[in-house]
Formats: sequence, structure tokens, C-alpha cells
Amino acid sequence: MAYGRTNDNVITNFLDIKNMEITIKELDNKGYAMAREGDERAGLMTYSVAGDNHIIIDHTEVDPKFKGKNIGKQLLYKIVEMAREKDIKITPLCPFAAAMFKKLEDIQDVLK
Repeated sequence: MAYGRTNDNVITNFLDIKNMEITIKELDNKGYAMAREGDERAGLMTYSVAGDNHIIIDHTEVDPKFKGKNIGKQLLYKIVEMAREKDIKITPLCPFAAAMFKKLEDIQDVLK
């Protein structure tokens, strides 16, 4: 997995969730990134498709069992990776995603 590893903290976070699978699914004008560990859903980040080259992240949730493992951040990195591949810009309406975009300079290139 390559999600823009920019410092030792992020690399450590990847190692903490090595058994985590993060997938993206889209249907019509809605999509989500979901983190799963085995049969358990660890977290979910949802977005709306707002045009050919634009999505809006509108919600993030992490199961309390997985708090502190940076699941939300890894979900965001997965969506950012998709946005880069498809040349899509992101508007973060979700408070968590908005805070991460302000904090993490390495993902601001996809910010609308």
C-alpha cells in the first residue's frame, strides 16, 4: 500500500493496521471507503460525486474498538489516492476530513 508515506509516524500507523483491508466502492453518485479487519468493519468514510472531477467527503465513522489506530486517516489517504489516479478534486465537508486537509500538507494537492 502506498498512501503518501511522509514520515515515520505514518509508516508506523500502516504497520499497526497491516491486517486492515481498505476498499472503495461507488454506486451512482455516492461512494465510500471502508476499512475491514477480517469480518469486522473498522471504519467508513462516505462521499458524494459532485461532477466528473469532484467529490465531497461528507462523513467519517470509526468503530470505537478501532479508535486510536488512525483508521480515519487511512480511509482519507485511500480516497486521496483514488482522487489522484482519476484527477479528481475533493471538498471535505466532514469535520474530520476538513481538519485532516488543514493538518496534512501532503494531501492538499487534491483539495478543491
